[in-house]
Amino acid sequence: MAVELQHINKTFGAQRVLRDVTLSIPEGQVLGLLGPNGAGKSTLMKILIGLWQPDKGEDANGDKAQVKVPQNIGYLPENNPLYDEMYVVEYLQFMAEMTMREAGRKDRVARVEELIERVGLTPERHKHIRALSKGYRQRVGLAQALLGDPDLLILDEPTTGLDPNQLAEIRALIRSLGRDRTVILSTHIMQEVREMCDRVVILNHGEIKADKPIGEIADLEQLFREATH
Repeated sequence: MAVELQHINKTFGAQRVLRDVTLSIPEGQVLGLLGPNGAGKSTLMKILIGLWQPDKGEDANGDKAQVKVPQNIGYLPENNPLYDEMYVVEYLQFMAEMTMREAGRKDRVARVEELIERVGLTPERHKHIRALSKGYRQRVGLAQALLGDPDLLILDEPTTGLDPNQLAEIRALIRSLGRDRTVILSTHIMQEVREMCDRVVILNHGEIKADKPIGEIADLEQLFREATH
């Protein structure tokens, strides 16, 4: 299912955080969401996952807000909260019970085992989460976000704090995830967008300032500077 946002506005008090955001993301696309601090990226992601609702009513042009997203969404927040005292496999099995309520125990166990292998956690499966490196913690967060086999995967700064080897591995993993689902990747790292994304959307002051396929962008840094100044 595609993601469709039409005429999205969001205001907090006197501050308008999103301004008439209209965006269509087809199924199977990896979209990079770029923007400086305060651009509205986090607000847009919270609307996508249903945590916040856009402003109601019509805007100045009489347009009404519409949000169409898949019901099955996986989300990896920037701070990636985990239960440090649990073992990796124990934690994922616990989260599978929470997110796969309709599945039987055998199906939940099989899904956890499949994801442990897919995200490269097999050597760490019996370690306490508190003992994991940042890279492996991110893998646990990705596995959790994928438990329900989501149609839409939203990742907020998924590679922050990783070393070069971890960066390459996580980027390759995220790219592979985009083959069979829609992925929205919020980041401030240009190289990540070039390496992982099919398309980039640049937000500034709550508005979309650029929206282009990666293959049509000769200089992403220049485009970012032009869109945010």
